[in-house]
Amino acid sequence: MKKLIAIIFIAIFAFADGKISQNDMDEFDTEFAKKEVFDPLSGYNRVMTSVNDAFYDYILNPVASGYDYVMPDPIQGAFSNFFHNLLYPMRLVNNLLQGKFQNSWEETQRFLINSTIGFVGLSDAATMHFNIPRHNEDFGQTLGHWGVGSGFHIVWPILGPSNLRDSFGLVADHFTNPISYVDDEWEAAGIKAFSVVNETSLNPDEYKNIKKNAIDLYPFLRDAYEQRREYLIKE
Repeated sequence: MKKLIAIIFIAIFAFADGKISQNDMDEFDTEFAKKEVFDPLSGYNRVMTSVNDAFYDYILNPVASGYDYVMPDPIQGAFSNFFHNLLYPMRLVNNLLQGKFQNSWEETQRFLINSTIGFVGLSDAATMHFNIPRHNEDFGQTLGHWGVGSGFHIVWPILGPSNLRDSFGLVADHFTNPISYVDDEWEAAGIKAFSVVNETSLNPDEYKNIKKNAIDLYPFLRDAYEQRREYLIKE
C-alpha cells in the first residue's frame, strides 16, 4: 500500500510537470493546425479523462488553492525556482542529445549561477541579472527530434494525456531526475508531490480556464496535448 501511494504521488508529479498551459496553447500558429490524431484507445481514453478531471477538480486544485491561500507568493516562487534548478540534469542531457550545444551551455551557466548567487536555486538570478533563457527539454522531445513518431494517444491514470513516444520518454526522464535517487520512496514521493502542489498553486485556476471553452473535453485536451508536443519538438 505504501508503495502504491508513493507511485501515485510520483505520477502526479509527472502529469503536472508536463501539463498543458495556456501560454503554450497561445503560441500555436497555422503551421501546427489541428490534424487527425491516431487514437485507437479513444473509448478507454475518454473514461480516464473523466477520472483525471475529477482528480483535478476535487483533489489537486482544492489542495493547491488552500496552499496558495496560506503561502506567501515569494515563497511559492522560490520553491518553484528551486525545483526547476534541480532538474538541470534532465535539461542538460536532452539538449546534448539533440545537438543543442549552445542551449546546453546556457543551461549549465544557469545552474551554476542559480546554485550559487541564486541561493541554491531559490532565486532565478540567471534570468533576472544575466538574462540567460531557459531551455526545457525532455526525452520525449529528444525522441521526436530523432524522428520517432508519436504513436497512439493514451491517457494515463493521474498522469493524464500522453502518447506512446512520450510514455517511453517519462521512463528515461525518471533516471535524470535527482529526486528519483532519494533512498526513501516515501520521502521522494513527498518531495515530488509538494513540488506539484506548489507549482499548481502559482495558477490554481489554470486548468479550469483551459477547459472552460471545451465542448467535448477529451478531444480538446488530446489535440491540445499533441499540438503542444509537436510545437515543442520543432522549436
